Amino acid sequence: MKNLITILAITVCGTVQAQQYDSAQFYYQTGLTEKAAKRHLVAYNNFAKSVKFNPGFIDSHLESGYAALEMRKTDLAIASFTKVYELQPTNTAAIKELSSLYFSYRQYAKAIEFAQKCKSCADASRIIGMSYYQQEDYPAAVKALTDALSKNSADAEATYTLARTYLDMEEYKKAVPYYEKAVKMDATKNTWMYELGLLYYNNNDYKNAVVSFNNAAANGYVQSNDFNENLGYASLYSEEFEKGETLLMKVWSRKPGNKDILRDMAEILYQKKQFDKSLQYCQKLMEIDAKDGKALYQAGLCFMKKGQKDRGQQMCDKAIQMDPSLDGLRKKKEMVGM
Repeated sequence: MKNLITILAITVCGTVQAQQYDSAQFYYQTGLTEKAAKRHLVAYNNFAKSVKFNPGFIDSHLESGYAALEMRKTDLAIASFTKVYELQPTNTAAIKELSSLYFSYRQYAKAIEFAQKCKSCADASRIIGMSYYQQEDYPAAVKALTDALSKNSADAEATYTLARTYLDMEEYKKAVPYYEKAVKMDATKNTWMYELGLLYYNNNDYKNAVVSFNNAAANGYVQSNDFNENLGYASLYSEEFEKGETLLMKVWSRKPGNKDILRDMAEILYQKKQFDKSLQYCQKLMEIDAKDGKALYQAGLCFMKKGQKDRGQQMCDKAIQMDPSLDGLRKKKEMVGM
């Protein structure tokens, strides 16, 4: 009798397992049909029923994850792909999706962890490099991003991130060509254009800086006071004097207490041998503060360059009386021939 009971129990158990397997397959196939019809919620619910009948059903867990992604239910997607990974740690599809999802969640350490396990994933180096950049591990970011671009040189975002990496490493000359490539690949990124302009400016390439600033503005970059100030100075250095003066005076009119703008304009125009224009801004400074020794000294230098050496020297001497610290500046200028 005991043997008969055992046989019956095994038979019943086998029947139940077979029914569960059939049910899991039924709901899985139904889910695939709904997926093909783009009814993603219905598909997801069918895949969920499938794994209830067969918790180890890898394909159903995967499809649950894909359906959740279609619905933008990323938490559900992570749960499904994580289950696949737990059941099958070498499953490339799940690893790929988890690396991408963790990157989008800004969980960069986990994104790197999974991307490093996905040797065959086309975007693994990209995710690793961009994650290292976010973690400020710049040498590691350069290595991974360089590898990513060797596989896909048309990736504008990765190119820009490599440019930013070099910028943050203060390797400005290395940053410039990658910024240039990124801007050519995606002409809608006005922020990239502006940053490239700043790079040109800091490398004393003022003409290209003007071009990049103008491109950024033409593509919708907000022309704030800082933007106009940078473009204004770049224009002066590029000898576009009228444009530069107009921009900088507009900025100054908005913050008239800022004497540095006028002082810088006077200095740049002096460097560019625009002595009369330089004198105009020295005059404005002295109208604001009659005891501004630096402005008086700059004006004296302009008169000396204009051939009025005695007048200019007298003004410089008076400026030094007002501000003795300027004497060191005079000696420095004398050493370099003014």
